[in-house]
Amino acid sequence: MNKEQVLNEAEKQKQQIIANRRYLHSHPGTGFDINETFEYVKSELENMGYKPKVCGKSGLVALAGGKKPGKVFLIRGDMDALPIKEEADVSFASSNGCMHACGHDMHTAMLLGAARILKKHEDEIEGTVKLMFQPAEEIFEGSQDMIKDGLLENPKVDGALMIHVMAGMPFPAGTVVVSAPGVSAPAADYFEIKVKGKGCHGSMPNTGIDPLTAAAHILIALQELHARELSMQDQVVLTIGTMNAGTAANVIPDMVTMGGSIRTFDEATREYIKQRMNDIACAIAGAFRAEAEVCFGSGCPTLVNDKELSECVYGYVKELLGESCAFSVAKLHALGGGSSSSKSAGSEDFAYVSQKVPSIMLALAAGQPEKGYKYPQHHPMVKFDEDALDKGSAVYAYTALRWLEEHK
Repeated sequence: MNKEQVLNEAEKQKQQIIANRRYLHSHPGTGFDINETFEYVKSELENMGYKPKVCGKSGLVALAGGKKPGKVFLIRGDMDALPIKEEADVSFASSNGCMHACGHDMHTAMLLGAARILKKHEDEIEGTVKLMFQPAEEIFEGSQDMIKDGLLENPKVDGALMIHVMAGMPFPAGTVVVSAPGVSAPAADYFEIKVKGKGCHGSMPNTGIDPLTAAAHILIALQELHARELSMQDQVVLTIGTMNAGTAANVIPDMVTMGGSIRTFDEATREYIKQRMNDIACAIAGAFRAEAEVCFGSGCPTLVNDKELSECVYGYVKELLGESCAFSVAKLHALGGGSSSSKSAGSEDFAYVSQKVPSIMLALAAGQPEKGYKYPQHHPMVKFDEDALDKGSAVYAYTALRWLEEHK
């Protein structure tokens, strides 16, 4: 199957891909609670002739090919939205208080488009393409949940690819940037710090233990980690995003709860930060006669891009889209388009897959600022350019086909 066929077939179904995307956009769910999306994707796959299987709590897996011996290549589309009330001016806006503000509706629709192409040419596939429709990416739990339920086995996956649409990129819709080898997305950890004191009347602070004072000192001290305990090379962001306590202005509360997140590009640094956070919180709380407990919740490791896969996929995307719409990070840097590193500040739970099998992450331009797509991901007014959709479907299908062809 040549590149012209893939592009033509993707373009012919562009309106179908857009329709899929708009339904998904107007019926979002969050985390694992994506029932409408799950049922819609399952029905679409069955209508194409697939036999999708439930994987984990609310993921789906379908297989294309398998009629010829060969390896197995996985392509991922995430399905969950964010708990954000939509303010974007689109006719298909969500009205249920959730929003596809990160473009996962685009990913799912593009993967459905690729599924149609692959099904039509199933006899030609030199091996098997495994389609991964994943929930709960935004909370960093869906990928790991699917892996635990056998995602990477039966048949065993040999390579994997994900695409993420990007709003606000200064490139025509459908332009692809292939990640450089190595880490492209940081590890993420969410945490909660509880500081326990002893409540009392605000006019008599001597009769209690003020957890707010202790919490304030903990918050400031945690920022010293980056300033005084890490080197210039260590890239770390530690953010306290919430601090909640009390209900009355004249009462010192019993408890303060702080919530935040950490982003790190190195596993050793990640563990060091977590240990020092516990040391600092507990010691400072003790100095103010309070007690502290640090709890780490959901998170994900670093996303690692395989060197050989990065080089192969860059070649495939260039074949498919041409030099003007395909960039490696090195080429982008040479043209003055940014850093020679493909590191992003945003974490991605496809990282769990990348820790198990050779993987690659692609960025797909889906909205130029000069064309009105000026809001960033996770903003209630963000919009994505649907002209990227058929290109994304073609990239999903073509990269899988070419990799299997070259690695049989």
